[in-house]
Amino acid sequence: MNIAQYLDSTYLKTPEQSGISHEETLQKDKELAQEAIDNGIFAVMIRPDYVSEIKKYIQERNSNVVVGTVIGFHEGTYSIEEKLAEALKAIEDGADELDFVINYTAYLQGNLELVKEEFVKCTQLSLEHHKIAKWIIEIAALTDVQIADLTKKISTWAEENFSENELSKIFVKSSTGFYQTAEGKPNGATFEGITIMLSNAGKLPVKAAGGVRTPEDAEKMIKMGVKRIGTSSALGLIKSESSSEGY
Repeated sequence: MNIAQYLDSTYLKTPEQSGISHEETLQKDKELAQEAIDNGIFAVMIRPDYVSEIKKYIQERNSNVVVGTVIGFHEGTYSIEEKLAEALKAIEDGADELDFVINYTAYLQGNLELVKEEFVKCTQLSLEHHKIAKWIIEIAALTDVQIADLTKKISTWAEENFSENELSKIFVKSSTGFYQTAEGKPNGATFEGITIMLSNAGKLPVKAAGGVRTPEDAEKMIKMGVKRIGTSSALGLIKSESSSEGY
């Protein structure tokens, strides 16, 4: 199995979080891009501030590696207007894919009108610019029943508001990798969580992010039906090395 074609090679720490400079972070992103170019990895997933430079870096090397970024990251509580503005800037900078953190806090509070509105408006913006939209539901913050319900709602909203041909461009994604769990519980994709998502996503593709640490796990996720895997250890997965990274 060619795992590489399913991978979004990911680096999402800010300079403040990693304790390195903006320039050093950009260098890490360039190394990530080069690694993807050299190894047939499908995409790199980076912070919005670095999209323009990394898109240019990839284009200069005549590569088709996809550039993805995160919107409303990582809490998801940005306003709809803030998410739209951040997404539009990322599109203008050359992002191919936009991974939005859904406002799962609003969902948990029962404010479905807000959650639906941000989903529809942000997805519409993405599709109008011929971009992929992925919606991170942060499964570690949800119960199994809530994972099923929110995934199903996103699927329903997508079918109600977008064409059949557009549904393959709207993903449901498991995790940010930044959610703080209690008692060492996993904060990324689990086989149980992904099974629930796949069972409720309808015609929407599913992305498993975080927690996929071995080639065997990656292959199992792919055979289960996931279309993409987000990982900070892409090279380790395709070179049959177990990952010790958190994401």
